[in-house]
Amino acid sequence: MLLVVEQFLNGLQFGLLLFLLAAGLTLVFGIMDLVNLAHGSLYMMGAYFAATFAAWTGSFLLGALLALGATLLLGIVLEMSALRHLYGRDHLDHVLATFGLILFFNEAVRLIWGPAGLALPLPAWLTVPVPILPGIHYPAYRLAIIVVALLVALLLYLGVMRTRIGMLIRAGASNREMIGALGINIKLLYTLVFGLGAALAGLAGLMQAPILTVQIGMGENILILAFVIIVIGGIGSIRGAFLAAIFVGMIDTLGRAFLPNLLRQVLSGAAASTAAPALSSMLIYLLMAIVLVVRPEGLFPANRR
Repeated sequence: MLLVVEQFLNGLQFGLLLFLLAAGLTLVFGIMDLVNLAHGSLYMMGAYFAATFAAWTGSFLLGALLALGATLLLGIVLEMSALRHLYGRDHLDHVLATFGLILFFNEAVRLIWGPAGLALPLPAWLTVPVPILPGIHYPAYRLAIIVVALLVALLLYLGVMRTRIGMLIRAGASNREMIGALGINIKLLYTLVFGLGAALAGLAGLMQAPILTVQIGMGENILILAFVIIVIGGIGSIRGAFLAAIFVGMIDTLGRAFLPNLLRQVLSGAAASTAAPALSSMLIYLLMAIVLVVRPEGLFPANRR
């Protein structure tokens, strides 16, 4: 029972982190029609900024806030200086240009911070276990990730669904040409959306930093899952990204936790441990394939919110 509850919460926590990464990606893709492979680099930069600012200030919270602002600013500068020139061009141009940005950010990090990874230590009050059920404790930091991510998801939903800017974002996700024809400053909207996406990616990166080593290329593998999530949930859909991220996080975490014991019934221990992560990934891709066959537009496409 303890293992089931713990892994369920781990899956929820991982799914919510994936949502933060995928939410910005789906808005950028849905509104700007921009395939941004460098979104994972913004995730990485958020982690590096947090580790650096926390070391400078001696405060984890202050370092996290500064890192969030720095990633937001970086996203705005990146959109205005480089990505703005890609609008209206073929998706292959987007892929090539943003892949170049991945190489640029990786080398920039190597020059500034060096090839070795960084650690982001937690304050003592986030390292203690918290009782959540009788006899069941859960790490305070992982619980804090769940709470913060749910709060951000709620604020993002209210911002998109209840504000004027949110109305423009939803309209842009459904019909980019129409909002341009209505006289909306489309360049400013694109900059705001990309900056928001960068901030969400940076938030995911800085929250993951104390759990994993902050290292070059840390955003590349998780970006694949983010693309899978927006395909499953529907391009441009916040609600779709949220539900799909929870599904994917649960499948990945629970699969890695429980599949090895099942596979040991037919495989050796070493083979079962090796096969379990691959099988978990296969289940995620199978879910994406089923969604593409049944609902090619995704579970919750933007024009049906």
